[in-house]
Amino acid sequence: MKLGILGGTNLGKSLGKKYLNAGIDVVFGVRPDFDTEETEWKILNRFYDKLCPYDSAIIQSEIILICCENQYLSQVCQSLRRVDLEDKIIIDCTNSKYTNKLRNSNTQMIQRSAANAIVFKAFNNLGLDYPNSDTLGIIKETFFCGDSIPEKIRIKRLIELIGFKAIDAGKMTNATLLEAFYHLGKEITWNKQEASNYHFKLVSV
Repeated sequence: MKLGILGGTNLGKSLGKKYLNAGIDVVFGVRPDFDTEETEWKILNRFYDKLCPYDSAIIQSEIILICCENQYLSQVCQSLRRVDLEDKIIIDCTNSKYTNKLRNSNTQMIQRSAANAIVFKAFNNLGLDYPNSDTLGIIKETFFCGDSIPEKIRIKRLIELIGFKAIDAGKMTNATLLEAFYHLGKEITWNKQEASNYHFKLVSV
């Protein structure tokens, strides 16, 4: 199995390193003007030869994690449209820009661009600045959703492989709810005016 991680963000880098350490083959897809000279990315590219354009990363990979900033999502979606996505699985790890409606989500844009792929949402609760948003390593779970029942087991195992508890949040129609949780955490952080970040934990009573 080969993972493709699209986007030169802290989240993408962190998840990629976790999967590399777990023995998974990983390739990173980055935009043409991405600065590969930043120290950690340079090391990844030097020792693993893992950085390549979006299209190449998608073609090489069986499972694709989208971890890009919102301003580059349209470029990622263009690449998705150009490539044969049959039998590929896409995991949306992004969060749309906050609005009161949260209807025009990144997930919908990705689904329209990848009609032949199986799409899930996961890891978005971490945020693109992870692990900076969790300097103490407290976050141990992520919510995921998707419509393909057989593939849900694979996604659950993939999440658990790098030490997170995988919480099934139902169908893809719930993707906007997962984004709402992320934005609510950010709002609490802003209102508290503290250096700490606020996250949610599932509790059964």
